Amino acid sequence: MSRTTTRRALASAALALTAVVVPLAATASARPTDTPPSTGTATRHEPRARVSTAYDLPGDRVYPEGIAADPRTGDIYVGSYATGAVYQATPGHHAARIFLPSGTDGRTTANGLKVDRAGRLWVIDSTAGVAVYDLHDRKLIARFDVTGGAKSFVNDLAIAPDGSAYLTDSYRGVLYRVTPGQLVRAAAHGGRAELTAAYDLTRVLPSVPAGTVTLNGIVADPSGRYLLTVDMTAGTLYRVDLTSGAVRRVTLHGGDVLHGDGLEMRGNTLWVVHNMTNTISRWKVGDDGGSARRERSITDPTLQIPTTMVHSGGRTLVVRSQFDKGGPMGQGTPQPFTVAEVDGI
Repeated sequence: MSRTTTRRALASAALALTAVVVPLAATASARPTDTPPSTGTATRHEPRARVSTAYDLPGDRVYPEGIAADPRTGDIYVGSYATGAVYQATPGHHAARIFLPSGTDGRTTANGLKVDRAGRLWVIDSTAGVAVYDLHDRKLIARFDVTGGAKSFVNDLAIAPDGSAYLTDSYRGVLYRVTPGQLVRAAAHGGRAELTAAYDLTRVLPSVPAGTVTLNGIVADPSGRYLLTVDMTAGTLYRVDLTSGAVRRVTLHGGDVLHGDGLEMRGNTLWVVHNMTNTISRWKVGDDGGSARRERSITDPTLQIPTTMVHSGGRTLVVRSQFDKGGPMGQGTPQPFTVAEVDGI
């Protein structure tokens, strides 16, 4: 979720959101690491979760948003919403370093990130579209831009098993698609192409004023049959069939996905990062993506307005955006920017 995304969410449900925001009290340490176990909403029979610091991000205006893991190397990439820089963190090294500086290819904001199986890094600029880089030499392969007069906010993306990328547009309520063939053609013809809508969810999304945030996080079913995407303002989840194009609302048992930002899926287990409540929930997906039952959730203020997460090397890594500390949601003095590791969720 980005700065504009958060502002729109606040505007659309101001009193309700104010009531549920978890205050982030200043801690004695400037670095929120090795926090006490969080009880969250777990019962006495569930393992407790522990939040610690995995990586430090250099800079005082990072406000990180997206995170991606390279499955070949275990390297982690984190995007700065405030500057557009992309950081690289290497297992065994606590401090991340700048991989793509602020302003690279004209980008001053970066939100959704993914690494595909071919070793390419996808970086979303919410104001423009998505850029694709070769991780080996950091060169830009291609850019896909949003066109048309309607207001747009490209937010997050998922890579399906066939290599196609699917991107959410939080304002237009559509999913864009970039196929491997489209990427090859764009790279061969000047490196620029248009983002085209593949699925229109406006007919199933609640009717909202123009400019209201709807779709945010997105994941692809590991089998390649469907996508899941979250409407963060309504707290609902949708299934998109990749064969028929049919869209339906997922039946949720045991809770909702209000403030749902980043999604992560492994097998039939889905994790949802709820930004404004400092919560991560875990769901068991059934009915071929048609239903999901909440198994567990944790709430911990040391998550510092988490935006998304990734599993890598047996670890659960979560972005601490601090969007309320002088970022999109408020004013204040942020602590050093970090990526958290969460055990027990």
